[in-house]
Amino acid sequence: MIPDADLFEAIKAGTASVVTDHIDRFVPEGVRLRSGRTLAADVVVSATGLSLKLIGGVTLTVDGRVVDPGQRVAYRGLMLSGVPNFAYCIGYTNASWTLRADLSHRYVCRLLTHLDKRGYVSATPREMTGNRRPLLDLTSGYVQRALASFPQQGDRDPWTVRQNYLLDVLTTPRADLRRDMTFTRRTAPVLEEIR
Repeated sequence: MIPDADLFEAIKAGTASVVTDHIDRFVPEGVRLRSGRTLAADVVVSATGLSLKLIGGVTLTVDGRVVDPGQRVAYRGLMLSGVPNFAYCIGYTNASWTLRADLSHRYVCRLLTHLDKRGYVSATPREMTGNRRPLLDLTSGYVQRALASFPQQGDRDPWTVRQNYLLDVLTTPRADLRRDMTFTRRTAPVLEEIR
C-alpha cells in the first residue's frame, strides 16, 4: 500500500527500480549482489521475509507420538483432526483476525460446556475423508513456503475454512458440536495423590 503513490511515480520516472537477486555482501558503496552488480545504498532495511509458524512452533503430541499438523485437517478452522482437546485460532485473510478469534472462542466455550454437562473428558475431531486443499488460498511467498507445515482443509463443512465472516457469524453459533466429533468419558476414577 502506497498512499501517496510516490513509489509508483518514481518507477514511472525511471528513478526507482525493483531488483531480484541474492545479496553477496555489504560493501562501502551499498550492496554487492551475487551477480556481481553493486546497488548503491545509503540505508539498508533488512527484511529477509516472514516465516509463518503454526501455533508458535509448539510440538504437539498425542499419546506420546508427535503430531505433524501438515498431515491433519482443520476442523471448523479451530481444531485438528485426530487431536483431542486442542483448539487454535487462525483469522480471516480478508478481514480482521479478531472476528474469527471471537467466533472460535465462543465455539470452544460451547464445546467445553457440552463436555462438562455430559461427563466427557475429551472431544476429538474424527479423521476426515475426502478431498483436501491448502488451508490458506494465498499466493504470497511466505505463505507458500509454510503451507506444508499447516493443516489442510477439506471440501465440505465442517472441514472447510471459509473466508466469509458474515456466513460464519450466522452458522458458527449454531454449529452442531457432535458433527464429525468423537467424545470420550473418564473410564476410571481419578485419584488425587497427596505429596
